[in-house]
Amino acid sequence: MSLIRSSLLVGLGSVASRVLGFVRDVLFAQALGAGPVADAFLAAFRLPNLVRRIVGEGGLNPALIPALSRQEPEEAAAIAGDVLGIFGLALLALTGVVEIGAGLLAFILAPGLHDDGTLALVALYTRLSFPIVVCVTLASIGAALLNMRGRFAATALAPLVVNGGLILALVVIEAGFTLPLAERAAWLAAASSLAGLIQLCIVTAALLHDRPRLVSFRAPRWSPLMKNLLLAGFPALVASGAVQIFILAASQIASFWPSGVSWLYYAERVMQLPLGLMAALGASLLLPELARRYRAGELQAIAAAQNRALEAALLLSLPAGAALVILARPMSAVLFERGAFESADAEGTAMVLAALSLGLPFATVAKVLSQSLFACGSLRAALMAAIVGLVLTVVASVFLAFPLGPTGIALGVSIGCLGHAGAVAFGLHRFGLWQPDRALAVRVARTAAAVLAMSLGLLAAMRLTPQAGAASLAALCLGGLALYALAAFATGAVTRSDWASLTKNA
Repeated sequence: MSLIRSSLLVGLGSVASRVLGFVRDVLFAQALGAGPVADAFLAAFRLPNLVRRIVGEGGLNPALIPALSRQEPEEAAAIAGDVLGIFGLALLALTGVVEIGAGLLAFILAPGLHDDGTLALVALYTRLSFPIVVCVTLASIGAALLNMRGRFAATALAPLVVNGGLILALVVIEAGFTLPLAERAAWLAAASSLAGLIQLCIVTAALLHDRPRLVSFRAPRWSPLMKNLLLAGFPALVASGAVQIFILAASQIASFWPSGVSWLYYAERVMQLPLGLMAALGASLLLPELARRYRAGELQAIAAAQNRALEAALLLSLPAGAALVILARPMSAVLFERGAFESADAEGTAMVLAALSLGLPFATVAKVLSQSLFACGSLRAALMAAIVGLVLTVVASVFLAFPLGPTGIALGVSIGCLGHAGAVAFGLHRFGLWQPDRALAVRVARTAAAVLAMSLGLLAAMRLTPQAGAASLAALCLGGLALYALAAFATGAVTRSDWASLTKNA
């Protein structure tokens, strides 16, 4: 499969999932608003959704792909079966622990939600939604195996089921039932677990259909390789989902502010659209390529590939971050301000979104550069970089929360993303796996010039545009995109040879 076809398939699947996620969150806001019940539901939904997004964006790939790619096909299939069996048993045991200890977990997730039974609601929604973790983790392992064979269709389309199922549940609840907010949230939590089971069934069908077999089931065998895979799984998940973990820590702090959890959740969902695309492309396409180059000893080729990937990532993330900062208020109003979601909630969400979007380029840089650490198996360095970012997030969020509230907490997340990117770059440089070249510096400078032109155009257009509705927001987005495209070609940030290079075979 050519690079353009595989990139488009993975990219379109990721974008479609994020678009459905947008629709889902718009309906969340309409159905639940941003009050105590919404805070309780979103605090409980945060942990399983965190796992779903980390593993769905290839969070286990850094542990699986380099190890399995070194094995013969038959042995790799047997090891894959062992991985699925052992992970399945471990996840079932973990789910049992969570079901029993949901009250304690609720306090950990949202220590500030302790009034009027809100913490009890967090525990209930956690029990109902946590089983999705088993399904999506096993589905992610299956997706990694399919990606190794170059089978991207099922892995790109299966994640759509979760958001699609929740949208269907929201539509049915809103149209056919008149339920209290707490009961609506309970049905949604249960629906998420059912949707995760359907996703697992789709990936399983693709695995069983593929020939030669990618998975060979037997009684799981404990081996040094299996031990290394399991030990690598945790740091791989933490390093791959660093930004989501930063947000989880920020949500715990935000729970002490009224509607803080909800504002942070809705804002982060908007910011995650471009970031999630970069994560999916990096884990599914860039990581396998870098792993092959590392096995061949092509260290200079790894550095060059990273630089070219950074150029492409910043070409997308820099304008996205700038546009989200500028359009935060109209975007928040158009997307969420309806039903139980009030104007004050839209204003608070917009301020949080603007603060979060400042960290988008840094989060994207860390996502791309981390792939080299994953490819060469340097998961400890990737884990330490994530810990640096987490510590910075917590310290900055606490320090800025008192004068700025949830907006300061969001700024703390952006500072954590900056520290994470810097730590990853330092680790790569220390291992001799990355060195920025002149071409990267020139391309980034040209991209920044194009982003500046787009930003000035958007600011001028907003001064001339009446109060933003859906039509005017769409016009601003499309106009900004067109202006950025023209500026990118004018400054040389994008050239005709870039389009030609996409058609080369992977």
